[in-house]
Parts: sequence; structure tokens; C-alpha cells
Amino acid sequence: MSVSLLAQNLHGSEIIKIAGEINELKRQGQNIANLTIGDFDSNIYPVPDQLKAGIVDAYHDNQTNYPPADGMLNLRESVSSFLKSRYNLDYAPNQILVSGGSRPLIYSIYMAIVDPGDKVVFPTPSWNNNHYCDLTRAEAVMVETRAEHNFMPTADELRPHIKGAVLLALCSPLNPTGTMFSKKDLEEICDLVIAENKTRKAGEKPLYILYDQIYSQLTFGHHEHFNPVSLRPELKDVVIFVDGASKCFASTGVRVGWGFGPAHVINHMKSIVGHVGAWAPKAEQVAMAKFLRNDTNVNAYLDQLKSDIQNSLRTLYEGFQQLKAEGFNVDAIEPMGAIYLTIKVDYAGKTTPEGKVLKTATDINFYLIKEAKVAFVPFSAFGTGEDVNWFRASVGASTLADIQQLTPRIKEALLKLK
Repeated sequence: MSVSLLAQNLHGSEIIKIAGEINELKRQGQNIANLTIGDFDSNIYPVPDQLKAGIVDAYHDNQTNYPPADGMLNLRESVSSFLKSRYNLDYAPNQILVSGGSRPLIYSIYMAIVDPGDKVVFPTPSWNNNHYCDLTRAEAVMVETRAEHNFMPTADELRPHIKGAVLLALCSPLNPTGTMFSKKDLEEICDLVIAENKTRKAGEKPLYILYDQIYSQLTFGHHEHFNPVSLRPELKDVVIFVDGASKCFASTGVRVGWGFGPAHVINHMKSIVGHVGAWAPKAEQVAMAKFLRNDTNVNAYLDQLKSDIQNSLRTLYEGFQQLKAEGFNVDAIEPMGAIYLTIKVDYAGKTTPEGKVLKTATDINFYLIKEAKVAFVPFSAFGTGEDVNWFRASVGASTLADIQQLTPRIKEALLKLK
């Protein structure tokens, strides 16, 4: 039977496909270290105790009917205070939209701004912008980034592509790399957008920035999170933020995200989210509103979560640096934020013990699944070519002990290649 052109051309999640292969191997009894999904094992990283208790209390209090389309007012007020205390950003409750995680926010930003054929600019690798362009039938302009610059885009790389674009999609800390913008680099991009918008005529769409900072509370060491509005306040009318509780409170299944930005865009996003029915559950909103106002509990939880995540990332990073020092053709970029490590396993052209030539990043990945019992995600799942032998490693679903066991298995598997 015929289906829409959109349905025919929309690609499924490459990460979910890899996960399906892993699950089949696990069903066969194999023990695979799954570093693919950007999620947390809730037995390793449970949600904050106070948040969990608040959710249970809200259900006992029968908070189970429809929430307001833009989110519970007390939650939007709590988010407003949270943004002020954490980022010194001033957004009133009517400039904040609550949804079921961050995906409906990203989708509604695209739907509110982008018409079919409009140009959307984003770096590769990056998470799902190519699919959102498919959903809105936008012209996707994918800007290739470089390992030498931690796979973060620069103003010079973006400059040739932004003329006439309506949306620039950015993320920091970046999924899939776990790397971040420096202050200088983000300032230069902000100045580029300001200059471009000065060329636009009255009534013409400006160049908006989608700024995904869902991982902004998970930064490590001396690395500091920056955002466009704090650096360049004149951009406030064209920046729409994506944020929420999913990552910073290991609450991916709680489904409470919040976006914020200029009211005229947020109001349209509210209508889109309402028609899709992508609200966050009311009980979870009630509990989150209360939890965000307790700085002591929030800080205690974040301190522990960040310490544990950083230990796992650092252990994996040091393992790859040791392999590199031993002469293996691998590498890793220092972990800066989020739950991801960017790793390189450049063994294209090598032959497996069974005589198969590894031609692509996907081939390398499935070889490691089979021989090292570890699964990563090739950057090709995030918009790069299959010849880019860099991968995302996500540590949220593994213990530190699991991570410590990986390097010897990877070393043994690589030694078998010819």
C-alpha cells in the first residue's frame, strides 16, 4: 500500500538499529557492554530520592488529569527561578514551555519556524537534526566539523552557509561528542548571527538559533557552559533554548523537559505541542516544581552524579590514551560534559580473523561487538560519512567496573586484525 512521501523518505534511528542487534546477541546469551544509548541504567543512576518521593506523593494526591498545555504554572515558575540562579537568565513563566522531554520541544521549534524548503544549518556530527529536517521538509545544510576542534562548529565553518537560513541548530555540551563551545568560539558565532540578521528586510524571517543545552549541568573540571543570550543579550529575541530534567537528574523516563525563548515563538510552540499531545505527565510536573526549588537537594544530587559520570568517562578516556601510547590506531578527546566520550578506532582496511575486510565505521563497530563485546555508535549515525572512524561512547548505562574491563577486551580484539 502507498504511504506518504514523508513516511517513505524518513529514516529510522540508526542507534535503535544497533541496539536491536545488541539485544539479539544478549538474547543468545552474550554479555555485551552497551555504550550506545544516551540513557541511564536506573539501577546504577536512580533519579533523586526527593523527586521520586514527590512523584509518588503526587499520584497519591490524584494529580492524574490533563496538565495545562504549556505546563503547570508552579513548574514554569520553578524553572524561571532555576534559570535565574543557574545561568542568570531572565525568562518569565509565559516564555517557558514544558513538554514530555526535549524531543517535542525540538520538533515544535522546527515546526514553528521552518517552512518546506527553508534552509536549516547544523554541524555534523549532531543528534537528529537531519531527521527533523526530513520531518519539516527543510533544506538541510550539514556543516562538517573537525576532530582538531573537538567536533564543535566554528564561525568560519558556518559563515558560508547562513545566508538565507532560518534556523541554526547548536548544542553544547554536544551530543554525540561530549565536547563544548569555548566562550570565544560561541561569541564569534553569535556575532555572525547578529551580522546576518542586520541584512534581513522588514517582515523577513530572522536567523533563529536553536540552542540545546540539555546537558549543561553535566560539565567537568575547568570546562564552563556558555549560552548565546548571556554572551550577546541582543540575541534574546531569536534564541530558543531546549533544556529539561532528563539528563541532569538521570530522569529520561520521567519525561519533563522545558524550552524557553521569545514569547511569540513559545506561544506557537505551545499550540504545536498541544495538538501533538506531548505534555509531561502532571504528577511528574508537580514533583519537579517542588524539587527544583530545593537547592540543597539539587546540588547534592548533581555533585554525586557528575562525580560518578566523570570517573567513568575519565577511565575510558585513559584506557584509550594508553592504547594509543602502545601504538594502536585509536584516540579519544578529553571528556568535557554530558555522558559521552568521543573515541577513534581507525581500522578501516584491516582484515578480521575470518577474512572479512573492515570497510566502514559500521563494520568496525560490529567487529568490536562480536570480538570485544562492546558497542559504540559510529558518527555516521549523526550525519557524517561512513569513512569517519570516530564513535560515540555513552557511559550512563554502565558501572565503573564495567568500564574498567573494556580496554583489555578492545586491545585483544584489535590485535587479531591484520
